[in-house]
Amino acid sequence: MDERIKKLSKTIVDYSIKIKENDRVLIQYESDFCKPLVIQLIKDIISRKAIPSTKLIDNEITSLILENSTSKAIDEMVKVKTFEVNNYDAFIRICYTENEYEDNKISKETRKELGLKSQDIDDIRINKRKWVLLNYPSLIDAYKAHMKYEDFYNFSMDVMNVDYESMNDKIKPLKDLMEKTDKVRITGPGTDITFSIKGLPAIPCCGTCNIPDGELYTAPIKKSVNGVITYNTPSPYHGNIFNNIKLEFKDGKIINCTTTEHNEKLKEIFDTDEGARYIGEFSLGFNPMITKPMGDILYDEKIMGSLHFTPGRCYEDCDNGNISSIHWDLVLIQTEEYGGGEVYFDDVLIRKNGLFVLEELKQLN
Repeated sequence: MDERIKKLSKTIVDYSIKIKENDRVLIQYESDFCKPLVIQLIKDIISRKAIPSTKLIDNEITSLILENSTSKAIDEMVKVKTFEVNNYDAFIRICYTENEYEDNKISKETRKELGLKSQDIDDIRINKRKWVLLNYPSLIDAYKAHMKYEDFYNFSMDVMNVDYESMNDKIKPLKDLMEKTDKVRITGPGTDITFSIKGLPAIPCCGTCNIPDGELYTAPIKKSVNGVITYNTPSPYHGNIFNNIKLEFKDGKIINCTTTEHNEKLKEIFDTDEGARYIGEFSLGFNPMITKPMGDILYDEKIMGSLHFTPGRCYEDCDNGNISSIHWDLVLIQTEEYGGGEVYFDDVLIRKNGLFVLEELKQLN
């Protein structure tokens, strides 16, 4: 057993979801390759006198079912989701990438119906239950990261096992500043956008819900967003990979959207429901070990010197009133290597080319 697996399991059980005696914990995993971590999690959960259950998810089979779904079948899926949320206190989801395009034949009608019918129960799962999401390193992930598998596995384990408690301490000055801020402006190649975050909290993300982690998020006042943003990382969503997404906003709403390809698919996503064309999250990323994109949102949104500006659902702990069945973390890297850019809080430059410039924030560089 890799000692890093043991360390990661302990972090998940004791720090991320803080397992207590008699907690019912559902471990969902997407491949037998994840078994070393699943086995260690089961051991650790049992040792805390909690109750583990497991569920193996086959994405190929899941996609096949959704491709041929009827309204009655979707109702059954929602019943299963409802049972899980009502039956378990905590959820551990271990993803394993095998094919980004597996679900690209699921119709927009099916996605919309499932999203709308699941919205309330998904809200409870996200906001009322303990949960953590992580990716077990796969061959496809190594390929996307341009690494040998062994090198990517080691990188992944090291990134997931960073010192999150120390990170949480370092983030406090940025949290304080963000919560005092009214106007935010973001500039860079193809980007000049403004919005207000006045009165909304800033939420540290340091290993509690995502692993790897390293971000601080808030949300814009729903109708305050104006301008243009151009994202520069590949973003898989709904069975397609989107590049160079450009969004234009007026009074909070996406009024134009383009991408290198799949333009119609992009429009379909933003037509899912009314909230899909408004922003539910604004976040700054600062995991020092993640410096390049690999087309995996869970990693890319934590890139040092990045930000994400997220169409769709807001989180309950930073509620700007936007409700949607989607939540799509689109990432813009602002380091010099990726074109640079600036972030201003109330007209004061706080980050330039991915590096914090205020003295009290430089410890995050």
